[in-house]
Amino acid sequence: MKYSELFCPTLREVPSEAETASHQLLLRAGYIRKATAGVYSYLPLANRVLKKVMNIVREEMDRAGGQEVIMPIIQPRELWEQSGRWSVYGDEMFRLTDRHNRGFALGPTHEEIITALVDGDVHSYRDMPLLLYQIQNKYRDEIRPRFGLMRGREFIMKDLYSFDVDNEALEISYRKMYEAYNRIFQRLNLDYRVVEADSGAIGGNESHEFMVLADTGESEIVYCTHCDYAANVEKAVCMLTSEPMTEDMLSLEKINTPGQRTIQDMVEFAGIVPSQQCKTLMYMADDKLIAVLVRGDRELNEIKLKNILGCQNLYMADEHTVREVCGASFGSLGPVGMPVEIYADLEIANLRNFTCGANEDDFHYINVNPGRDFKPRLEADLRNAVAGDACPVCKNRLEMILGIEVGHIFKLGTKYSSAMGATFLDQNGQELPMVMGCYGIGVSRTMAAAVEQKHDDNGIIWPMPIAPFQVIVVPVNANKEDQMVVAEQIYTELQAEGIEVLLDDRDERAGVKFKDADLIGIPVRITIGPKALQDNQVEVKKRWEDEVNRVNIDQVVNAVLTIIRA
Repeated sequence: MKYSELFCPTLREVPSEAETASHQLLLRAGYIRKATAGVYSYLPLANRVLKKVMNIVREEMDRAGGQEVIMPIIQPRELWEQSGRWSVYGDEMFRLTDRHNRGFALGPTHEEIITALVDGDVHSYRDMPLLLYQIQNKYRDEIRPRFGLMRGREFIMKDLYSFDVDNEALEISYRKMYEAYNRIFQRLNLDYRVVEADSGAIGGNESHEFMVLADTGESEIVYCTHCDYAANVEKAVCMLTSEPMTEDMLSLEKINTPGQRTIQDMVEFAGIVPSQQCKTLMYMADDKLIAVLVRGDRELNEIKLKNILGCQNLYMADEHTVREVCGASFGSLGPVGMPVEIYADLEIANLRNFTCGANEDDFHYINVNPGRDFKPRLEADLRNAVAGDACPVCKNRLEMILGIEVGHIFKLGTKYSSAMGATFLDQNGQELPMVMGCYGIGVSRTMAAAVEQKHDDNGIIWPMPIAPFQVIVVPVNANKEDQMVVAEQIYTELQAEGIEVLLDDRDERAGVKFKDADLIGIPVRITIGPKALQDNQVEVKKRWEDEVNRVNIDQVVNAVLTIIRA
């Protein structure tokens, strides 16, 4: 294609609303334009990238035995009520009513639709295993759409659903998808890591996330440097490695701490280190007020807490409720005499003579000891993992990195089939619920994640497999006939080899062309300039390297093919 015919409106200035690298660069390089908050149009370059991502995904889904379908975006309320998710999915669901006052949703996901579809036509164990997938738009009414394509209201997703006769067969389908996802992200040339994850609103009892590693990632990942263990902080198991303190229990004592409401306040006021303090956090678990204890230098993991409680809704209690029940404000709360059930992180039991609020404003207890001064209803792993924690598999040190979730696979079990009556007859004629799995890849999010991982100060650096064009041919001066003759010759020869090439035939300064080539991220640039032409040569530069190589004109196609196939 010729650049003069390309719709690629680049921007010189960084858009004020764009915070992340991918958001800035995709806007500046003319890949996307905002329609409204969280909703974007994909321009020609972005469409080329997305198609390449989709093609790789399709090839691997088909290779694994998947069959592509297209399901409706508008989903009837009745199906979501069957699964029980209409009332619990939350405000992220776009809900609408037709002229007959019937309720619908714009599909944020498709478990209900696919379960009803398969239930209508699959009745025997002989019809399974079954792997059905689609690639289409999804809709979620994010409270704060941000970071461009990272967290949008409308996005492109591949979702595959597996149907099996039992858990053993599900394990086979799950492994197929696990291996297919690895092949996909390897083919995309992205640096990624597979981590154990929480299943969240989708449900199920096992899941893994596929994370593209990037300094700007919004997900924290802990991983072991000695074994294959890796998990996001929502799922990472925190081992209790410290021994219980053996010092003598001192007498419980209440001290006046005027205005001291935070862990750091108590460090400065009394010199008590955070690891010898206890945070008391108050939550509403559905309609029940509870107290949760973690060490002063730790952060509570709300997902772990919610999973242990088995509640539908979990949120921090308001100050009015807390004061009414406990008699004190946040910052002055503690487990001694706490009038509600207490849930404690495992580390609390190992503390001796620690400090906490006294359930009275401006007072704290010192020399508090579990067992003697209070008894939790339950002790469990309730905190976030941090770098330096022990690996739950091999006990070596865990490290932490940031990542962007681009894929997630779930073992759903019979969550949806049981709720919606999707059954089959087994070999003995017994009616059983289908055993399901769910496997998603954020296609548009993967494009953004690739930019987050692969860019520099000059622009995007596309991995070769998903670059909108593999090569850009740049004549320094499009008004010079000798340069354009060679440029057209190389352009034609590259196209004949099946190489996707962009010819910058614009009447622009060379500096403008070079800046645009770097900004849009084409992997290989061929420059035709007067000095090189004197020696019957052109310049070949890889986008990710500073070095420029001179290549004879008759060798340039082979040189480019070598780079592309590397």
